[in-house]
Amino acid sequence: MTAMIRRNLLLYFRDRAGVFFSLLGALISFVLYIVFLKQSILTEWSAAPNANQLLDLWQIGGTMTIMGITTTLASLQRMVQDRENGVRSDLLLTDAGPFGLQVSYMVSAAIIGLFMQLMVLLIMGLYFMIVDGMTIPWAELPMVGVIMVLSTVTATALNAVLVQGIKKLATLGAVSTVISTAAGFLVGTYVPIGALPDAAQVLIKCTPGAYIAALYRDTLMGPTLATTFQNHPAALVRFRETMGVRIAWSSQLTAGQTYGIVGGVLIVALLLALLPQWRAARQRRALVNA
Repeated sequence: MTAMIRRNLLLYFRDRAGVFFSLLGALISFVLYIVFLKQSILTEWSAAPNANQLLDLWQIGGTMTIMGITTTLASLQRMVQDRENGVRSDLLLTDAGPFGLQVSYMVSAAIIGLFMQLMVLLIMGLYFMIVDGMTIPWAELPMVGVIMVLSTVTATALNAVLVQGIKKLATLGAVSTVISTAAGFLVGTYVPIGALPDAAQVLIKCTPGAYIAALYRDTLMGPTLATTFQNHPAALVRFRETMGVRIAWSSQLTAGQTYGIVGGVLIVALLLALLPQWRAARQRRALVNA
């Protein structure tokens, strides 16, 4: 299995153009924010202290979520390509079997997704530090690392479920285009969730990306929010809901509840992605031992 993971990683990173465009796909939201969105939002927040700091951290959280979604999906292209080219049939003859092969695809996708999210954090963090004088919340970075792992594994599992039913690279390309385009809206990066119609808000709240983005934003923005809204608790509640820092249904979810929802989605996605391959591996062993 280790050899297969290494193979998948080498094939992905050898395609330098593919790596660049994977990074560029998520950074498009970063560019759109700088060129079109930032100034209009800052105008609305002209009376708020630390507006630049809050907005920059908000954008980092959203872009990292997009990167986790798009790069894990792009790296799982290897699964479809192997299936289409008949390579999967050869790999199934190895000791890894169906289950080990599936795990190798998912582990390599998770490693790639984690690496690319880290790259986005470094690029955007350095840019905002230099241009806006943003202060990095260093004390929160370990928790950001935990969310990064959770985000990557969840996106990998969900994308693996999606990719299992795709047989052709052309089909995957079309699906990837739709997901990459929609991701910026579904995590509330292009337009804050509170500025959307009620029906659109409900749609976003039904997607896992919104909860991952909320965890990133709540963690990154927490210290600045506490200072900015120190004497205005009601305004803090409204801000969190409008900007997707906390997801609200009948009431705002706590951080613990948000982690619980993401964890539940992760468990279900892992079962859907791995259980069919585990059953296939058991059947294969039974035939061999018969």
